[in-house]
Parts: sequence; C-alpha cells; structure tokens
Amino acid sequence: MEGEQDSTLLPHQFLDPETIRMDTAEEEQASPKSSPNILQMLQASENRRLGHVSGDRGETNTGEVTEALKTDMQIQVTDQNHDYDKHHTKTPHLSRSHSSDSVTSDNYEDPISPRNVVQKSSRGLTDFCIKNIKHVEYGQREIRLAEQEMPALMELRKRAGGERPLAGAKIVGCTHITAQTAVLIETLCILGAQCRWAACNIFSTQNHVAAALAEASVAVFAWRGQTEDDFWWCIDKCISGASWQPNLILDDGGDMTHWIQKKYPSIFKQLKGIVEESATGVYRLYQMSKTNQLIVPAINVNDSVIKQKFDNLYCCKESILDGLKRATDVMLGGKQVVVCGYGEVGKGCCAALKALGSVVFVTEVDPICALQAVMDGFKVIKLGEVVGQVDMVITCTGNKNVVMRKHLDRMKNRCIVCNMGHSNTEIDLASLRTPELKWVRVRPHVDHVIWPDGKRILLLAEGGLLNLSCSTVPSFVHSITATTQALALMELYNSRDGRYKQEVYLLPKKMDEYVASLHLRCFDAHLTELTEEQAKYLGVSRQGPFKPHYYRY
Repeated sequence: MEGEQDSTLLPHQFLDPETIRMDTAEEEQASPKSSPNILQMLQASENRRLGHVSGDRGETNTGEVTEALKTDMQIQVTDQNHDYDKHHTKTPHLSRSHSSDSVTSDNYEDPISPRNVVQKSSRGLTDFCIKNIKHVEYGQREIRLAEQEMPALMELRKRAGGERPLAGAKIVGCTHITAQTAVLIETLCILGAQCRWAACNIFSTQNHVAAALAEASVAVFAWRGQTEDDFWWCIDKCISGASWQPNLILDDGGDMTHWIQKKYPSIFKQLKGIVEESATGVYRLYQMSKTNQLIVPAINVNDSVIKQKFDNLYCCKESILDGLKRATDVMLGGKQVVVCGYGEVGKGCCAALKALGSVVFVTEVDPICALQAVMDGFKVIKLGEVVGQVDMVITCTGNKNVVMRKHLDRMKNRCIVCNMGHSNTEIDLASLRTPELKWVRVRPHVDHVIWPDGKRILLLAEGGLLNLSCSTVPSFVHSITATTQALALMELYNSRDGRYKQEVYLLPKKMDEYVASLHLRCFDAHLTELTEEQAKYLGVSRQGPFKPHYYRY
C-alpha cells in the first residue's frame, strides 16, 4: 500500500500472449495477460454448486463461454545488495491493506519476550511464537467480525473450497498479522495450502489474532512491539523451523524474499513464485530482475488497478482521519496542513482533510500530479515555504528524507508530524535522536519531541504508517487486496512449468474486473450488459476486459 511511486514505477513485464485472446491487435501485444484457468475453474465450480450442469459429460452451463477464458490448461489440484538506509527500521513495512490493534488493546511494551516463553495450543502445537496463546477467543471473535466485511474471500471459499486449487502449496507469508490477514490465511488453508507466517512490521500485529491463528495450527511468529532482532528471528523461524520448505512467498515489503534469497538460496531456486503487494517490495523485485537475481517468477499485485484505487485512495481517505483523531484528539476544521505527495494516497488524505474544513497545501515533484492538485483546489508549494506556519505535516510519498531536520527545526510549537507513505524513512528520525532533544511518550505511538527552548512537536508512530499504528483500516479494503493476492497465488501455483519466466508480471485486467464484480454484490449493484453490436463498436469482448491496458481509471 504504500507511498506514491506510481509516477516513477519501472516498465512492467506483461503476461505472455498465448493465454487470453483479446479482440484488438493492440491489446494482443500490450495487455497484461494471465492463465484463465483460475477464473474458469471458479465459474465452473459455482455452476456445479448451483446445480447448473448439463449433458452426460458434466459440462458447465455457462451460456457464453468468454473467449478470453479459453485455455488448453487443466487445473492441477493435487545482499542482492540492497542499499538499506541507515535509518531504515522495521517500522516501514506498513501497507494499507490491513488494520491493527487500537492503541489500548495490547501492551506491546511488555518487557518479557515471547522468545523466552514456551507456549502450547490446546491441540498441542508448539511451532509458533506469539505474545499470549490465552487470547484465542478474543482473536477468533475479531476474525469472525472481519469476515462480515470481506465478502469476496468468503465467496472464494464457496467456489473453490471443493476444488482445493492450493493443495500441496506451502506458503510462507510476511505481512501484517491482523484479523483481516487471518481471514486470508484461513482462506488459503481452506483452498488446500499449508501456511507459515511472520509480521512485516513491528507495530501492526494484533496479538490476539496471532493467538487465534496459532490455535488454528498456523505456525505464526509475530507479536506487537518486536525489536529489529526479533523481526528477523521470526522471519528465519518461518523458513528454517519446519520440516517442509516453502514453494510460494506472499510478501509485503520484500523482507521475506530478501531473507530467503540470501540465507536459503537452495530454497529460493525451488519456489513456484512470489506475490508482492507493496510498492517498496515491487521496486526491489524489479531491481532484482534487472540484475538477474530474480530466478523465479513474481506477480506484482501492488499495481493492479483495483488494489491501487481501493488500498490507497479510498482506504486512506477514511483511515487518515481515524488515525489522527485516535492519536491526538485533534480538531481538524481550520487547521493548516501540508500533505507531501499527491499520488493516490495523497489524493485520499487531501480529500478527507478538505471535507472537514482543513486548509490543505500540497508538495509534489511530478508536474502531472501537481497540476491535478491545483485542479482539485489545493495550493502547491515547497515544504520550506509554509513549514513554519502549518499545524500538521503528513508525508505520502514513499520516498526518503522528505521531512528533514531543517524543516523540523522551523515547525511551530505542537505541530503534528506523521507518515501515511510506506516507509518511516520519509521523516529524518535519526536527526531527532540527539542529546539536545528530549523525547516524552505521551500515549502509545504519540511522542513529544522537545527542543531546548521548550518547543515541541507531536511525532506519531515514530514515523511509521499512521493508520496501521494508531487506528484501523476498513476490512472491506483488505477484502479487495487479499482476494487479489489469493488469485495471484493460485495462478502461480497452478501454472504449468515454463509458463512464467524469471520476471515480474502484472495480473490481467480481467482478474481486476473479477475481484470488483465479487464485491459489487454487497451493494446490490447491477451491471449493464453490452449488446454484441455495442461490444463490436467498442472493440471489446462482451464479458470483458472492458478497458485497454493503458486506460487510466
């Protein structure tokens, strides 16, 4: 979920042209394409479940079989040298696809490390490391609550649970461990997979949810308030502590991929593939591909249209206000706010703040995004021009060193500083950890940084992602992202050998549309159907995809 890197992403590799036949020559050459077997299987399974079967051969009565889904495949059920910034801690790996504990639900500063405590589930499982296994019931209630707002994953369970398309898959995951992630993990298990999981962030784990996963026999290694050493220890335990080795990675930020590549190269070579959901992790994959270090296929779900819009724009539009109010109890009407970055995340934040009456300024490096901000009624400035007068500074860029010590020194007393981008490197935290500045913890994830003259700023979540550390993210948003992730894992696992090369691929627009259609049912929305004449006029299939690959939603 991440900062605004959409204007600087490297050119994407597209899925090979043999898979989905498009209706135009242009689409034939450029559109992202994918194996149609997953969507076809889901449709067939749904028809069988509803009793729509005809003929002695049990063929599904689908009416018109979409041309785009015809295939000869059968479902099989059965230091690259990253320049890690010196200021980079494990707070950065926060994407907006997940929610976290409220600030009062976990005492993450408990001095007793779970690594020193042997715990056992009611089934006798000890292959996990969490804060407290006794919180199982609380976690289970949270997971059931999240399910109500995650309709697409529940639908996948109905459609594909009997087919078990992930039977034999061994998935190692490194994402936020929240109630919404637990719904995804449970879904993967229902579809046949075995899962081991670590947290991609030291502050976002819901301890009670981790307990519920451990009780459900998922090997989970995570707790809220890990040290950096704990973070890497947990990742290593996911890989080295089991008698089986993974064949798929689901990553958020690229740390699991990095660790396996460097410490377990033999395992890395045998992977079926990697699914990455963050801008930072995707960037690392492209760098690996450019230097020939990516020796397995990878699917970039971060840049799928539906993920970008919902995980970034619509999610941040709601969660920015939730995080600010829970952390600071601030009144936003009339406040002067600088939002750094006007990509999808910045757009959502600016819209929400403007709606509550804040006076919003925008900083941008991209002239197109800057012009969009102007057209939306925002003043585009350089940070230094207004940093001394504003009440709040919010970073949304995904870059590093956006807010420097020179800016922090000029901020007014009680200015709020926080980050909605992917990484805590956006704010120069190292420059604040000096002897002349005093840090005072006001409440969880809220620090006063006090200057010698008494001036203080409010730093939220130590520069980490505000909405995951200080509030929650809507389950419905995560339903969209998690469904996309599940489809990508199914696609990689069921693809025939050689189908995907050692490159980074996008999901096809057809799958984006499929995920959207699953969620439209929640709103009793009814799509208009094209006539044959209309479809021919537009040059598209009646069943989609309805837009060319280059269309900007």
